[in-house]
Amino acid sequence: MTSSEKTYEIGVVGGAGHVGLPLALMFAVCGKRTLIQDINSQALDVIGSGVMPHIEHDADDYLKQALDSGNLSLNEEPSSLAEADTIVITIGTPVDEFLNPVQREIQKCIDGLLDYLNDDQLIVLRSTVYPGTTDWLDRYLRSHGKNPLIAFCPERVVQGFAIRELKSMPQIVSGTTPKAAERAAQLFELFAPETIEVTPLEAEFAKLFTNAYRYIEFAATNQLYMIADSAGVDFYRVHEAVTHGYPRMQAFPRAGFAAGPCLFKDTMQLAAFANNQFSLGHNAMMVNEGLVLYVVDKMRQQFDLSNLTVGLLGAAFKAEIDDIRSSLSYKLKKLLAIQAKQVLMTDPFVSEDPDLVSLDEVLAQSDVLVLCVPHKAYKALDYSKRNVVDVWGINQDVG
Repeated sequence: MTSSEKTYEIGVVGGAGHVGLPLALMFAVCGKRTLIQDINSQALDVIGSGVMPHIEHDADDYLKQALDSGNLSLNEEPSSLAEADTIVITIGTPVDEFLNPVQREIQKCIDGLLDYLNDDQLIVLRSTVYPGTTDWLDRYLRSHGKNPLIAFCPERVVQGFAIRELKSMPQIVSGTTPKAAERAAQLFELFAPETIEVTPLEAEFAKLFTNAYRYIEFAATNQLYMIADSAGVDFYRVHEAVTHGYPRMQAFPRAGFAAGPCLFKDTMQLAAFANNQFSLGHNAMMVNEGLVLYVVDKMRQQFDLSNLTVGLLGAAFKAEIDDIRSSLSYKLKKLLAIQAKQVLMTDPFVSEDPDLVSLDEVLAQSDVLVLCVPHKAYKALDYSKRNVVDVWGINQDVG
């Protein structure tokens, strides 16, 4: 069956998620008959009703266009992918309790698709994978009598802003054959301003290097923050001094909780590949995870927490989104629950946690506030008469 005869030009596995949904919308708005395949039936119902299941800036208009055009379809069943010319896999790829990659998640996904694959299809891995996975997938499918084209094209967008970045950033593409790489490039040239072709192994390293480098960069800042703060020095006065008008320090990030579902995980995947000979990555983990412990220890020194209510401002893992996966706000909450009389948490975007309370309640009841997430809404608050722990420097921005 040729692509013109198939029902869908593109099928996105895990297409209701944070990575898959913006990508599917881009394909559909570009005129491609696009299938979102996902086992999350609730998310599919929400999408089908014209509502985004999570925060993705600019996506509301894209979803409306995609649905109105008739180019977007939704289905729970993997069998629907037999009718797709190209299959893009966007499932999550976690690490286990030993911080090793969980290869079986990819294999489990592929095993569920085997009966519906054919040699005319292009299979695009979009998920972050352990180095060597693309070539493994090629061999694995061949061992099962399947010979589709295989490509790896890593996702590198900032969560919450994928629609904007898919259109503005170069896309790395790779394939196990020249034909696979060519078809992958044609796919992303629908909206990407440029494609960069490398080998599959180079592309796999490119994604892990990107996230590990960012994680290490945040750790460097967080350690400098703790050194300055321990010495009684205002880190953000130093930050302003060294970045103002000085080009070689413009990339110096602000301190803060570095978390989420990708940076830590991908750093650990790279460490596993390197037989744990990745001291920078492991030290970054100790620093970034340790910042929460530093905050708690500092609060214990400043306050009699056993008699105080602590209010945590922000539950998401970063600003202006609703995703709480691997958020260090929850690590902080658990640690403070042992020390404080009560811990309250609020977030203007998060709705899935029933224990969250309103901002007004947190402000009314809390003796100490901790600025966990730099949401814009928190920059407008008056902190002048409050006890505030502010790693992000939000308080400095307003006064």
